[in-house]
Amino acid sequence: MSLPPGSTIGIIGGGQLGRMSAIAAARLGFRAHIFSPELHGPAAQVSAASTVADYTDHDALRRFAEAVDVVTFEFENIPADSLELLASLKPVHPGPKILAISQDRLLEKQFLNDSGIATAPWAAVTDAASLHEAIARLGLPAVLKTTRLGYDGKGQAMLRAADDAAAAFAALSPKPLVLEGFVDFAEEISVMVARGADGTIAAFDAVENRHKHHILDVTLAPAPLPLDLLAEADAIARNIAENLGLIGLLGVEMFVTSSGALLVNEIAPRPHNSGHWTLDACPASQFEMHIRAVAGLPLPPATRHSDAVMKNLIGPEDMAGWDAILATPGLIPHHYGKTEARPGRKMGHFTRLFPKGSLPGEFGIEDALRLA
Repeated sequence: MSLPPGSTIGIIGGGQLGRMSAIAAARLGFRAHIFSPELHGPAAQVSAASTVADYTDHDALRRFAEAVDVVTFEFENIPADSLELLASLKPVHPGPKILAISQDRLLEKQFLNDSGIATAPWAAVTDAASLHEAIARLGLPAVLKTTRLGYDGKGQAMLRAADDAAAAFAALSPKPLVLEGFVDFAEEISVMVARGADGTIAAFDAVENRHKHHILDVTLAPAPLPLDLLAEADAIARNIAENLGLIGLLGVEMFVTSSGALLVNEIAPRPHNSGHWTLDACPASQFEMHIRAVAGLPLPPATRHSDAVMKNLIGPEDMAGWDAILATPGLIPHHYGKTEARPGRKMGHFTRLFPKGSLPGEFGIEDALRLA
């Protein structure tokens, strides 16, 4: 059953993804109530109400649940028992079981493989002995990762020689860990897919993602890939959403190998940095799709009217160009309302649109980015 206008959508997490979700909710006639430990964070700045409390504060969570009609979240690092508590009081979309899968790389990879979806080869690592066994089976180089709490390159170490293993195992926590076989990939892509309560699925076009220092730098929409590979990426994302029983939005990150195979790297049941281009290039953005699904509204087709290049603005270096971005015709700026531009911190982004079907080649893309 769909929520009527004037209902309140509770969002766990107060960052920029919550901010843009709250703005999308307001456009559809809803109020947003943010739950976050951060006072005056990006999402609270644009929302009707906020609760400032720790994610483990069950009394605050109960009061929050009483004040909202449905609950969603903007990031995965929420204690599972906190989301379970909320789910006992109000509808939570995506549900706690989906969050649990996405929070744990071992559960995630097992789910994907059980669903017939290819990933990089992997092995669970619980101690030094199992790490050596995994290296013997997968070979080197390989990537040792935490199963929880890792993002933007944090919580992982590249193993190029057997001598790297002991120090990496000691440095990474919490245990257990996962060892992933190294993938010789040609590029990284992602697909944002939404699924409504009625089972309707809408998937945006696959995009190419380019990283700098392990943080997303540029997204190209659509990904410059053969049509059959784009169709396969779309089918994979839809398959995952269906098998999860998703209600909400899901980001599916994939590697395109040098031989043209697709391997799923990870999933994120929330809006995603690589979907920001949809704010300007699509009639309904990823954030509107997310809110529509959470609120039980119909999902429109995930179409785009333009090609797009999205550029993240990271830390003080990128924000030094903010005035120039504002002064440059053709650039569409988005500021997240953060006051301190720390190194590695996502402060905003800008988008440049191109007529549909005319995304420029490599030289043209570099020219577009140099305009800022």
